[in-house]
Amino acid sequence: MPPKSETLSRAVPADQADSMDPLFKLLKIIPYSFLRVPRMRLKLPSISLPSAMTVYALVLLTYFMVVSGIIYDVIVEPPGIGSTQDRYTGAVRPVVFLPGRVNGQYIIEGLSSGFMFVLGGIGIVLLDLALDRNRAKSVKVSFASAGIASVVIAYVMSMLFIRIKIPGYLS
Repeated sequence: MPPKSETLSRAVPADQADSMDPLFKLLKIIPYSFLRVPRMRLKLPSISLPSAMTVYALVLLTYFMVVSGIIYDVIVEPPGIGSTQDRYTGAVRPVVFLPGRVNGQYIIEGLSSGFMFVLGGIGIVLLDLALDRNRAKSVKVSFASAGIASVVIAYVMSMLFIRIKIPGYLS
């Protein structure tokens, strides 16, 4: 058996469907009887796409902020740098890394670790640029040596940071 129609009333014309109020109809008609819409020649603004280097810089900056722990720093509000008292002299000395706590950090610790990660990423990009066949050999050697140096420095420093953070790690 076919379903019954939900509405049994007849269809309402389009001009009555908007409003049944006669005052509303007058307000829609009267101003346009003596006013005219101006002819404006507006040009749409042309928005050009950003260059590839601009996009790369924004992605690199976003990567730096994420791996540096900016979200953690905003939520937890840790101190920028810590301090500890020397056992023998009693002098207070600054501490950059929060030792023994893997899930905590000082602000400078996060920024320095993030910088090392970005340095390693830039090194990989330089190594990729060294593979371009259209560049001179001296430029390719320069890119390759800078890329290898960046990756090695980033790796060694990151491992040093981990060993400071977690004493006895990988021993």
